[in-house]
Amino acid sequence: MRWRRRRRDADVAAGATIGSVLIVGGGTAGWMTAVALSHKLRHARVEVTLVESEAIGTVGVGEATVPPIRAFNAALGLDEAAFMRPTHATYKLGIEFRDWARRGDRYFHPFGPFGEPIGGVPFHQHWLAAGALAGAFDDYSLAARMAHHGRFAAPGPASPYGYAYQFDAAGYAAYLRGVAEARGVVRVEGRIVDVVRGAGDDLAAVVTDDGRRLAADLFVDCSGFRGLLIAEALGAGWDDWRHWLPCDRAWAMPTERTGPPAPYTRATALDAGWAWRIPLTHRTGNGHVFASDFLSEDAARDSLIALLDAPALAEPRLLRFAAGKRRRQWIGNTVAIGLSAGFLEPLESTSIHLAQVAIERLLDLFPTGDGDPADAAEFDRVMANEYERVRDLIILHYAATERDDTPFFRHVRTMALPDSLAEKLALFRARGVVMPYRHGLFAEPSWLAVYLGQRVRPAGHDPRATGDAAVLAQMRAAIEAEALGMPRHEEVLAR
Repeated sequence: MRWRRRRRDADVAAGATIGSVLIVGGGTAGWMTAVALSHKLRHARVEVTLVESEAIGTVGVGEATVPPIRAFNAALGLDEAAFMRPTHATYKLGIEFRDWARRGDRYFHPFGPFGEPIGGVPFHQHWLAAGALAGAFDDYSLAARMAHHGRFAAPGPASPYGYAYQFDAAGYAAYLRGVAEARGVVRVEGRIVDVVRGAGDDLAAVVTDDGRRLAADLFVDCSGFRGLLIAEALGAGWDDWRHWLPCDRAWAMPTERTGPPAPYTRATALDAGWAWRIPLTHRTGNGHVFASDFLSEDAARDSLIALLDAPALAEPRLLRFAAGKRRRQWIGNTVAIGLSAGFLEPLESTSIHLAQVAIERLLDLFPTGDGDPADAAEFDRVMANEYERVRDLIILHYAATERDDTPFFRHVRTMALPDSLAEKLALFRARGVVMPYRHGLFAEPSWLAVYLGQRVRPAGHDPRATGDAAVLAQMRAAIEAEALGMPRHEEVLAR
């Protein structure tokens, strides 16, 4: 995703009449917002303040990201090596999925395409035409083969893959706090006990537990699941998606690192949810996302502990959540970013990305005078699209399964789907066509990875596809050789 602007930074600086912004809540979303606003509005003389309480913990579990975070960090002038060291980051080439279509299955969702078009026909159509002679679909992804062999190299301008990071989310927030404060952001320690309304839908100030009144022209709600401003004070409403995404709990537990860290995240389907494994340079992040209607909290904790392959570094920590989003994410002079705006389980590592998109759109639409309702409406429209398209790909993992060995999987494989996903899935099943989106995180390779990785096979394929097994074998061999010629992931990290 490119960093798109409706106005240039200079135009914002010249026209801005917003003099102060108050970010309510720290954590990853809060400090990402603080760094972005302080950097992009540095010529506009906008005062940025963040209020948070050390007594209120942050979720801080999401440790895996998607490639657009690199553009976000670069646009804010953050050095990759300088940010990776304190966050114990590793490189990420994609996500390995185990046991999703059937027990024993394994496939990879890479950050990059599969194969190359042949004769103007998409590669996957040739793969479908070749049938059993084509081999595994993952064999045609350079990112997937690099991940399989534990290799990594920074891609060049023409490289057919991208990468993201796996890092300590608390460390990322702490790193961003240091950057933000160095750039003039003021941090206020305090717990908010009251919200003062202004005219109409605007807020005037918040009040802390020690009696301070913090006023601002623009408020950014990064208060987490609670939605202190956007929900409690302004009644934004909630789009509940639990009927499609019934997982509503997660246990998280770090363990000691064992062996070289892999350049990918793993998501393994379990009886009533799934488990994550995220390798960092100093430890491994583990977790179990599950549906409490199908599995008790105690049983889910025991299941996670049984999966661990190294000594634990802390006791398991329970998180409770609900899948969905705020019906309105910008009301009056308040914008919600991060968990206060919505939540989708981290199956595709999108939590930090959704906060990033919201920050970018806020800068695109940054108020330059009296609040324009059109700006809020556009922000809500764009963010609704982002959430819904991520939602649909996550639902696809559950809907496109052949598993019927547990009540949970019997439920999700037969549930009614949102129209947007049902139409997309029907088109692929008929002709192998991936319905394109103009905007949104996931492009054709992502959908192909899940469709074909979870055994969704179309009834037909493009009649122009030759399925030449010899050509496909040459392509597969070239990709394998290129992957094996790259340095090992741990060697690149050491440098």
